This record gives sequence, C-alpha cells and structure tokens, in this order.
Amino acid sequence: MSLCLVQSRALLGLEAAAVTVEVHLSNGLPNFRLVGLADTEVKEARERVRSALLTCGLAFPHNKHITVNLAPADLPKDSGRFDLPIALGILAASGQIDAARLAGHEFAGELSLSGELRPVRGALATSLALHAGGVDARLVLPPASAEEAALVPGAHVVRARHLLDVVRYFLPQVEGAEAPEPTDGWTRLVTGTPSTAAVYPDLADVKAQAGARRAMEIAAAGGHSVLLVGPPGAGKSMLAQRFAGLLPPMTVAEALESAAVSSLAGRFSLQHWAQRPTCAPHHSASAVALVGGGSPPRPGEISLAHHGVLFLDELPEFPRQALEALREPLETGRITIARAARRSEFPARFQLVAAMNPCPCGWLGSGRSCRCSPEQVARYQGRLSGPLLDRIDLHVEVPALAPAELLDAPAGEPTAPVQARCTAARARAVQRQGAANHALQGEALDLHVALGAAAGDFLRMAAARLGWSARSTHRVLKVARTIADLAASATVEVAHVAEAVQYRRSLSAS
Repeated sequence: MSLCLVQSRALLGLEAAAVTVEVHLSNGLPNFRLVGLADTEVKEARERVRSALLTCGLAFPHNKHITVNLAPADLPKDSGRFDLPIALGILAASGQIDAARLAGHEFAGELSLSGELRPVRGALATSLALHAGGVDARLVLPPASAEEAALVPGAHVVRARHLLDVVRYFLPQVEGAEAPEPTDGWTRLVTGTPSTAAVYPDLADVKAQAGARRAMEIAAAGGHSVLLVGPPGAGKSMLAQRFAGLLPPMTVAEALESAAVSSLAGRFSLQHWAQRPTCAPHHSASAVALVGGGSPPRPGEISLAHHGVLFLDELPEFPRQALEALREPLETGRITIARAARRSEFPARFQLVAAMNPCPCGWLGSGRSCRCSPEQVARYQGRLSGPLLDRIDLHVEVPALAPAELLDAPAGEPTAPVQARCTAARARAVQRQGAANHALQGEALDLHVALGAAAGDFLRMAAARLGWSARSTHRVLKVARTIADLAASATVEVAHVAEAVQYRRSLSAS
C-alpha cells in the first residue's frame, strides 16, 4: 500500500501527546518531504532514516515522492524520537513489512546510520501517559529507554536493539507459518519497580552542631524550607547534602513522578531509583535554569528536585530575578511556563535548603576579625528580599567550631534513627490531616494545629513584638505543630512555640 500510519508520542512538558506518523508514497519527482511543525532535529531524520535503511540492506524508494506528516500539525515535535516510526512507515508503505500488524504498537527511537536504536528522552513520561490514559498498546523503545518505561506497573514495553530486529517482527507472515520467536533484540520487559534501597551520605559525619541538626530534623519531619547562616567551613554544605536521607522513604507514586521529570531532562538512572534527588545549581544559574523554560519548555532545577531537595549555596550570590522566581513554586508546588504558542506545567514540590555567609567576607560573629562595614553587611543581606525570606520557614545559625571542639567531638547521631523519628512525625501529620504540616492552609491550619491557650498567647505576643507578617506567623505555627508531632504531643504547647520562634530570628542577629 502507498499510505501507512504509525503511532508515536510527542513530549509537551510531562504530557505525552499522541502523534500519528503518516507516510505516503506517490509517483512524481523523487523527493522526501517532512511536514507537521517538526523541529530541526526531526527534519534531520530524513538523512538518518535513508542511511539506516540502506546500511541495513533494506530498499529505500528513491523513485517515489515521499511525504511524511506528523499529525496533529499544530503540535511541536522535537528530538530524534520519530526516526523509528518514520522508517517503519516507509517500509510499510513500500510493502516491505506488514502495515496491518503495526496496529496496537507505539514506537519511539533515534536511529544511528548503522540502524542501531539510541535512547530517547521522556520514555518514562510516555509510559505514564499511556497508563494514565488507559491506552492498551505495546510501547517499542530502544535499550535504556525501555527499562525506564518498564518501571510503570502494568505497562507493556518491548525493548528493540536494532532496526532489523523490529523489521523481522513485522515481516509479512506466510499463512500457516509460526510467529517469529522473541530474541535478545526484541524482548518484552517485565514491568515493576526495583526493590533497591536508597543510599545517602550519613549524618553521623556532622560532628557537634546540635542546634543545626535539630533544625534539619524539624524541617524533614514537616516538609519545611531552611536557611543556614554561618561562616565558611561551619558545616552548612555537609548538613544540606545529608538532608535528603532524613526525609521519609519515597512511595512508588512519588518515585515515578520524580523519575519522569528526570527522564525528560535525560538525567534518569536506574541506580538512583526511589532516591530523593538533591539538586545543587551553581549560583550563576539564571531564572530559566532554575524554574525551567525554553522552546519547547524544559524542566528547571526546581522540577528536577521534585520530591527531593533544592540546595542553593551562597544564596545572596544568585541573580535577584532567579531568586524571586522561586516565590510562587515555594507556595504552590508547581511551575507554569507560558509561551505565546504553548503552555507547560511541571511539578515542583521540593524542599528548599539554602546556605549563606553572614557577611561578604564570611567571618561576622565567628570570633575572627570581620573586615565588613555595617553598610556592606546590610547591602549583602539585602540581596534577599523580604517576601522570599518570609517564605523560608526556619532561619538557622550554624556557628563555627573551634579546632579542639571539632577534633574531640564524637561522631554525630547516624541518619537512620533521625529518619525514623521524622517518618513517624510525618505519619502522624498525614494521619491527622492528610498532608505534611508545611502544606496546611486556611481552615485546615485552624482545625488541625490544636494550639493551647497559653501557647496562643505566647505566639501573639511574639508576633506583635517582632513585627511578623501573617505569613510568618502561620509558618511559625506550622513549625510548632511539627515540633509537637516529633514529641508525639496531641496539642501545641508553649515549649513547642518557643522553639519555633527561635527559628525566625533576623539575619542581622547571626
């Protein structure tokens, strides 16, 4: 037949929209045209497909006018994921494979000039889209991409290593002949999630710093954001790098969401399955690098840290525009990238751990001589806007340790028991209100905090004297609720509020 339809998917954010690859062969001047809002990488498929077919000993219809349409025409398509479906469409339209047997399959894969199949981005997002939409189709993918897609429970994923392996499976069958046997080049993968345990750096490496360790435990238990303030070498980065290990283990749904975003950026690795990510962009990162963007939109660092940790070291050194772009995602847990033609939404429910020095030279309040004038200190700390600081729940001082104190101090408490306490406290919150304490808003906050009368009076007095905003007051209330959960207390008492108040001190006090 001269017309063939092959099914594939295009990525638009975390969505994987269905794309029909229509291939038509007709008489006329020999030509190979590709239409359907294809990006440069997709248009280059013409050369890759032609060379791959000839290298594999398959016939390329040089004497035909070939038209390939990627429908729908108004949906942007990028990357080399359409190489395989285009090649199969040409082979089916020219009668070299059975077009009818392609029904019920969806294909994605980049072709090398030798016919080898190369991995593509977003395989896991594609498999999740099929699963969520209830589409009963076999997903044929290259190695590495197929293993990603097979993580979705119940998915029907086939791994194909070479174009000839796919062609062999779809050759026209002689009546009465048996179907081809599966080979290593065409293998259906068993779906399911690995049972490997996540591995994180041990908190025992952090000696002393009892106050900072306590604050990190509270943050992990309640899902709160943290700002660590202290001189160089005090241990801020060590605490941040070990923070992900304090969070409760990921559920399968969380692991799939996190892995899908990583797959979109081409960063996913099976060795890191169910391991909460820690993204630590350099302070020269732009706003687009942090929140995402581009055309078509790609996820930024805040989305790659979904269900994990975003660590921003040297926080005042980041561009002001980049930091201000974090304000909405910190509240909503999502980021919407709007462009003239398209709009994409990415998840961004991360925990922010930021670190900074108290002054430009770093030694303010450390016992060493600080060379900074009060104006320089105010200017440096003023790079962080009030609205951004208002959204950070815990402001924690990390003091410098004397050499003798550091060398003589025993190893700190390991990660495992701290994580157990955080997990138990988080479970109490979820059982009570269906979400972690940081997510409490409005009526739910009033309903579930269970603030004692004396504790309420203490909080009102502290808020009035310190001039807190309504947001700051509510965030102290959420932190106090987390402290009460760690103590297995049904109500929030004065001691819980008093400890929470200590984490809202101004930067100038550091």
